[in-house]
Amino acid sequence: MPTRDEAWPAGTPNWVDLSADDTDAASTFYGQLLGWTVDAPPDDAQGYRIATKDGRPVAGIGPKPMPDMPSNWATYIATDDADKTAEAIKAAGGSLHMEPFDVETSTGKHGRMFFASAPDGSTFGVWQAGDHIGAALVNEPGSLSWNELHSRDLDKGKAFYADVFGYEFDDMSGPEFTYLIFKLPGAEQGVGGMGTAAMLPEGTPSVWLSWFAVDSCDAAVARVQELGGSLTMELGDSPFGRMAVVAGPEGETFGVIGLSEAQGDTATAN
Repeated sequence: MPTRDEAWPAGTPNWVDLSADDTDAASTFYGQLLGWTVDAPPDDAQGYRIATKDGRPVAGIGPKPMPDMPSNWATYIATDDADKTAEAIKAAGGSLHMEPFDVETSTGKHGRMFFASAPDGSTFGVWQAGDHIGAALVNEPGSLSWNELHSRDLDKGKAFYADVFGYEFDDMSGPEFTYLIFKLPGAEQGVGGMGTAAMLPEGTPSVWLSWFAVDSCDAAVARVQELGGSLTMELGDSPFGRMAVVAGPEGETFGVIGLSEAQGDTATAN
C-alpha cells in the first residue's frame, strides 16, 4: 500500500535520512529532483527537516553529527522495543553508536531510536515509532521504494540481521551476482535486499542503499546531473523497473527506479 498511517511491522526498513553539510542546498536538490516539500526545521529540531510528498513524510534531511563523516543516506529499521533490539544487536556481535534515546519536540514524542553497526561493518538506525511512524508514502514517484544492503561480508551480514530481526531469505542470485530478498518471519513478500559489494567502489565499506521511485529513470538521471549530481552506475532495465545508481552534489549515493518501466518476468530474473 503506497500510504500508511500505522507503525511499520518490526524488522521493516521504515525511514531514511540524509546527513548533509549544507541542508539548505540538499533540500533544494531533492525538492527539485523528487518533488519534495522541505520546510525550514522547527527551532527545537536541531536543524533536522522532514521532507514530505503530497503532505506525507517521505524522508529526513539533517546536519552531519560529525563534520568529517561523508554525506550519506541512512536506513532505519522498525522495532516495537528499541531497548530490546539494542540488547539483541549486542548479543549478535553488533555494536551500538549510542544507547537508545527518545526523540521529543514541543509537539510530542516522535519515537525512540539509536544507531548501530553490524559485524560486516554496515551501519543502520533503529526506530521505534511514537508520533512519527517513518515513511507515510512509499512506492510512488518521489518516495522511498526499496532498501538493500551491499555487504563486504554477506555471510556475517545475513547471520546478524537474521538473528536480530528474524529475517528469512529468498535467494535471487544469478551466475554473476549474489542477491537475497529478506522477509519478515512467515511473510511472502520481501521488505528489502542484501547482496555482495560488487557495485561498490574499491575500499567502500558495507553500506545500505536507499532507492527512490521516479516516473522515468532516464529523466531522473538527467535531472540529477543538471542539478550538480552524477551518474554512479547505469543498471538499465529489470523486471522491477528501470534502474540507476546516482550521487547527489555532496557525493551521497542513492538509487532511482522507474517502477512503471519494468520489463521482463520476476520469475526469470535470476
